[in-house]
Amino acid sequence: MHALLLALTFFSLHDVCLLDGPFKEAQETDRAYLLRLEPDRFLHTFRTNVGLPSTAEPCGGWEKPTCELRGHSLGHYLSACSLMYAATGDAELKRRADYIVAELAKCQAESGYLSAFPEEFFDRVETGKRVWAPYYTLHKIFAGLLDAHRHCDNAQALDVARQLADWVGLRLAKLNDDQIQTMLRNEHGGMAESLAEIYARTRDTKYLDLAKKFRHDWIFQPMLENRDILDGIHGNTQIPKFIGYQRIAELTGDADYARAARNFWTFVARDRSFVIGGNTTHEHFHPIEKFADQMKTVVGPETCNTYNMLKLTAHLFCEKPDAATADFYERALYNHILASERPGKGGFVYYTSLRPGTWRGYSRDYDDFWCCVGTGMENYARAGEFIYAHDADTLCVNLFIPSELTWKEKGLVVRIETKYPESDEVRLRFKCEKPVELTVKVRSANFKRRWRDGETLDVRVPMKLHQEFLPQTKEFVAFLYGPIVLAGRLGREGMTGQQFLAQRIPEKSAPLLSKTPSWVTDNPGSVLAHVTPVAGKPLTFRATGLAGPSEVELIPFYRLHEERYNVYWRCITPAVLERERQETAEQERREQALAARTVDSVCPGDAESEAQHAWKGERTAAGTFHGRRWRHAADGWFSYELKVVSDWPQDLLCTYWGSDGGRRSFDILVEGEKVATQKLERNKPGEYFDVTYRIPRILMQGKQKVAVRFQAHPNATAGGVFDVRVMKHE
Repeated sequence: MHALLLALTFFSLHDVCLLDGPFKEAQETDRAYLLRLEPDRFLHTFRTNVGLPSTAEPCGGWEKPTCELRGHSLGHYLSACSLMYAATGDAELKRRADYIVAELAKCQAESGYLSAFPEEFFDRVETGKRVWAPYYTLHKIFAGLLDAHRHCDNAQALDVARQLADWVGLRLAKLNDDQIQTMLRNEHGGMAESLAEIYARTRDTKYLDLAKKFRHDWIFQPMLENRDILDGIHGNTQIPKFIGYQRIAELTGDADYARAARNFWTFVARDRSFVIGGNTTHEHFHPIEKFADQMKTVVGPETCNTYNMLKLTAHLFCEKPDAATADFYERALYNHILASERPGKGGFVYYTSLRPGTWRGYSRDYDDFWCCVGTGMENYARAGEFIYAHDADTLCVNLFIPSELTWKEKGLVVRIETKYPESDEVRLRFKCEKPVELTVKVRSANFKRRWRDGETLDVRVPMKLHQEFLPQTKEFVAFLYGPIVLAGRLGREGMTGQQFLAQRIPEKSAPLLSKTPSWVTDNPGSVLAHVTPVAGKPLTFRATGLAGPSEVELIPFYRLHEERYNVYWRCITPAVLERERQETAEQERREQALAARTVDSVCPGDAESEAQHAWKGERTAAGTFHGRRWRHAADGWFSYELKVVSDWPQDLLCTYWGSDGGRRSFDILVEGEKVATQKLERNKPGEYFDVTYRIPRILMQGKQKVAVRFQAHPNATAGGVFDVRVMKHE
């Protein structure tokens, strides 16, 4: 077994200190966030799971004691504390990491099992029964322990991780290959990566063998054969798998693992990413030829996808350094990761909407804990990871982030002094005890000489304004200055601060595309001429000649927060604009008439709207189609509570998609009484249609609300339902 020969090695975070600049500001905001969180609240469910006492208040959101994913955030928090200690030297964060490791060891000592949920969850995943993602959560715990071992020099953390890996090994030893492949259909994060890393640190081959058992052949084989089968697949289920496969390749030299990982990266980074470097909408890869359809939804790329893509990119760069890999890393780091933290206040973005006229929502300290909160905790501690890399006689400067590197083995300190990207000037300042013979590679430029104390190297980074179309279409265009994505500022008129605290923005809050600033032109390639710099304001531009409004200011997307924006801008012909204006006017007339009669409405599949209407259900699912949310129930049901006016005749209005068919047959009940049976049999192909059902007056007498239930017939599906309204009868 021969390890893959890596061309470069990154420096430890202990050796890289960020200096004043946007990443330092983001790091300090994140550090303050980590310090205001309480470790015992994360530990609560671990302790109660094994019968140990806990007086801490449980966390909420995805960490509440009833959530199947509980425990994942503790792993991220342990990683973040360890990484941030390495990046900043904050001793309190090391104390917290050491404390968490010791407390996890106590939990593990009770039964040999370590998690925040019962072991029975793993029984379910092994037999193909419904459960969220237990191995995904276990991977986060592994990752936290391994980060504490590496960055905090905590030997106990490796012991706990090793015992947990032994527990995994005992479970998998009972399964044959087919059973393991069935198990791997459930999201399992980067289990292969963690187990391979335990092998790297212990050199016990049983952990490498265990890592290889997490090779999911259903996705591995097509990637090995360079076949893109990603359409319709959940994005972030796949990315961590390939980080693990690449790590196995590094440790073993196995060319198949390396080839599969690089092919996967290429499909995602080259073919399936938006201008900010992020990928997927509604967490799934979409057909490449249908990028334009993704502008209809507000549920854009999720931040944790990009977190994982950066990890994979870094691994591939060390194997084979090239400009394309570094460019992708820089693009995604500045325009997605840096843009996904709420400046000064903390909180992280789950979905970055790229639909024109939308905005970003941020997490709350203890009430959310989505996957992107977990990775968000780590992102800004990791900001120094990719800046510098080296081999024996070469220093590579890959990013222009103000920072200071201490290369102890060389007796060398290198300092990057720059206001990049506001300025294209970058200065490297050298401090050394004695002259150092060294090649300094700044991206693709090499400078080889004997460096002396006090010497500087000045470089200028090529930066120009340019445009980039959404892949596969000329209908949407974005503007960049160098690698920095520029976003149009559209203000926050009519918005409240509370609207910026959300997992995602409501679909209904997004303006019609025809109401957003657009370019009216028969030549989309010419619009760049209408974007000009604003004198005296770095990285600030003005777009003129737009349709509604005619002028918009552009600034870096990472600096634009808590207001509406355009990242992509529509390019439409004058004829299309006029037709849309007429259609919009007609639609507004219909909506006004509808609103005048509406007593109450719920948007199925919209979490906020459904929560406000006491949603319940069994065997039900939700999603988005053509930018609209829906819900259905396969051999199940779902229900809402809607307001009524007890002394007025009222109807129930439901919206369906006219191409739905198959076994879609269901009853509609109000207050437990059937008021209608509905069948969806391609009733109106290619368009939405409404059906109105009369609500018997007796069901509303003396009531302010009624329960509306959609009940599937046996072996059939109820819905999809796109809108439910109680209407005053005309």
